[in-house]
Amino acid sequence: MAEKKHSAMALLDILIQYSDEDHILSTRQLLDHLKNTYDLDLERRTLYSNIDILEQAGYVISRYEDNGKGYYLEEKQFDKSEVLLLCNAIHSSHFISDKQSTRLINKLLKTLSRYEASEFRGNVYMPNNQKTPSQELMYNISLVSEAIRDNKLIQFSYMRYNLDKKMEARREEPYIVEPRYIVYADTRPYLIATNRKYYDFVHYRLDRISRAVILDEKAKELPKDKDAYEYARNRLFMFAGETETVMFRCEDSIIDQMIDIFGTDVSIIRQDDGYFALRVATSKTGARYLAQQFMDKIEILEPEDLRQEFKKELEDTLRKYKK
Repeated sequence: MAEKKHSAMALLDILIQYSDEDHILSTRQLLDHLKNTYDLDLERRTLYSNIDILEQAGYVISRYEDNGKGYYLEEKQFDKSEVLLLCNAIHSSHFISDKQSTRLINKLLKTLSRYEASEFRGNVYMPNNQKTPSQELMYNISLVSEAIRDNKLIQFSYMRYNLDKKMEARREEPYIVEPRYIVYADTRPYLIATNRKYYDFVHYRLDRISRAVILDEKAKELPKDKDAYEYARNRLFMFAGETETVMFRCEDSIIDQMIDIFGTDVSIIRQDDGYFALRVATSKTGARYLAQQFMDKIEILEPEDLRQEFKKELEDTLRKYKK
């Protein structure tokens, strides 16, 4: 049984769960819900006083005198479209495990009335077989954020799949890095870090970090000209390697995909034959991977050494299929 001094919070919970614009509660229904859910027997005067308290706390409640029917919570933390967007984003994110996705989605749905929440369950809980098995992502985000705030080094194991489809450490000795930023690139969250011996950025997928701990050692001061998002933007598909300028010749039909990948700031040169030239700064590995993904739509124009490397890869691949 809830104490009467907590009745305002109990009323708020009832308004969140059972009311919306299409499900307006009368005074009698509010009192019945409070009795059945919290075993609270309130007088009407106390109920109205609690509504006043909630409004003074910033909650927007539509009253009988406003709508002629009763009471409902007019403004909630999120509206239906925002919850649907967030739930779908969580569900489709491969780097959030099934267990963590379910927990987050349930929390979001609880910000809506049960009637609104029921509309989303069939859409949200479709299987996503690409979910990571790692349960450490949320912990890693919290720990890395704390280490960045306190300018401390972190130590962790970095995981990968083996041929048995199980996660295992890439090497026996732990990684020790200076965490600098968390960025989202290629639909995944990455830790951007520096090494204790040099200032060049390196990156690690946060969902592949395991057994992370914060060390007592302080990180070196980061030069002001270092830009983590510039680093991530120039690492196409987050492949490591030196960055250089690459020119592609692309069919007009893939302009949407190129803008999705590179953004609207990318340098595009119109051509008159159904093609456009695309100039980007990226790693050679990332450039080759992009050319592979759109093999019939993209041609590497320059630099010449990269063009020849990719040509050799294609020739080597063709020989495999001639056997």
